[in-house]
This record gives sequence, structure tokens and C-alpha cells, in this order.
Amino acid sequence: MTTSSFPDQTGYITEFSGAPQRIISLVPSQTELLADLDLDEKVIGITKFCTHPPDWRTRKTICGGTKNYWFDVIEGLRPDLIIGNKEENYKEGIERLRESYPVWVSDITSLQDALSMITSLGIITGRQNLAAQRSQEIVDKFKNVKKYDGQTVLYLIWRQPWMAAGKNTFIDAMLTTIGLNNAIESSDRYPVLTTQEIKKLAPQYIFLSSEPFPFNKRHDDELHQISPTSKSLLIDGEMFSWYGSRLLKAVDYFNTLELG
Repeated sequence: MTTSSFPDQTGYITEFSGAPQRIISLVPSQTELLADLDLDEKVIGITKFCTHPPDWRTRKTICGGTKNYWFDVIEGLRPDLIIGNKEENYKEGIERLRESYPVWVSDITSLQDALSMITSLGIITGRQNLAAQRSQEIVDKFKNVKKYDGQTVLYLIWRQPWMAAGKNTFIDAMLTTIGLNNAIESSDRYPVLTTQEIKKLAPQYIFLSSEPFPFNKRHDDELHQISPTSKSLLIDGEMFSWYGSRLLKAVDYFNTLELG
């Protein structure tokens, strides 16, 4: 059987023996992409957080979470490709998996990184043409994205403690793409903030993401007490942080944001 090698986005060289036939995805947004690349019959394992497509949660084997793998389950599945992400998965777990299986890891902080990931997975899985089609569709979609007027935004991802998306994140790239300015200027990618720091930032808008923390109206009221001059909006986190084929839906969502 022919052995081939392919670099991932972290620079690691992954070796394959033939085209992958038993794939495990450890990242929800990339799981959705694999479905969109018509790989239903080849994907055998996903995480408990892989919610799209919904029916895969009952038809595929759950292999744990994004940071807590069930190694015995993975061993039983005998994968010939595991797909992960540098940020969403944990280094020690990925290194352990690499001792036994081909593991390809993405590293995404920009739209171009996302497009490169789609292209690479298309090549690895034998879906080059479909991946190229999806990438072009995303590029075409983003040509028509609405540009806002430079409003400052604090994008919160967690409560207790408050955590925000900072620079050099895919979320920041999406904010910039639609003409918004991230209120976080430090180099810390996901800084922890005190209520006093949020008050001092006084952004025009506070985006409350639906994931990973499930913000709701109660938190909207809480933030208004902290920063009364800021307007809080509950935001679909998948649209800002998922970097697979969900990007095909993101532009339509971005264009409907009600920002003054």
C-alpha cells in the first residue's frame, strides 16, 4: 500500500497508508465540514459536542469531549485518520494519539486559514473538487458581507470568570472582517476580565456568545449594571467561531446584526 505524507497546519507531517476510510473528528466545526464533504460513510467517531449534523450523534460513536478523549473507545474504532485543532483540543492528548494513529491538526486564526484547512482536508480525504467548490462558495459569500462602522465590541465567551475573545483568534478575525473593532487590545488571546475592567473598557457593544458558555437574557441585564453605556446582544457563537462549512451561513447572519 502506498504511503503518503501531508503537513498539518501546525507543521507536523502526518503519514497515511492509502486514502482514509475510518475517520474520527475531535472538533465540532470540522465534523460539520466532513459531513458537507460527503464523508458520512467514512466518519466513524465524533465528540459529544459535535451537534451538526444532528443525526450523527446517534449514528456515530462518541469518543469523549474535545479535551477529554475516551482512548479505549478510540482504540476500538481503529481509526486511520483523526482530525483535531490546536486550540480546541489539548496538546498532551493529541501527542498520545499520534503515537498510534495518523493525526492531522488545524490551526486557524483567519478566514484564509479556514479556507486552507478545507482545501487540505479535501485533498486528504479524496474530496478535492467538492472542497474547492465549498471554498469558492465561502469566498463568494464574503464578497457580500456587510461592513459596519468600526463600533467597539467586547465579545464574551465565559462567565465566572468573565472571559473575552482577544486578538489573534478566529473570532477577532470575523469581527474585523465585518468592520467591528475588538475592545480587547492586549496580546492575551482569551483574557479574564474583572467587572471593573469591563466597566473601564465601556465598549459600544457587548456580544454574549451562545457558546462555550450559554449566555442568556439574565446575563444581558447583569452586564447592563456593569457597563450601562454598552448595549448587549445575544450572539450565535457558531457563526463567529466555527471555521468549516458553517461559514456558508455566517455572512447572512452577520448581515442581519442590528448595530446602530
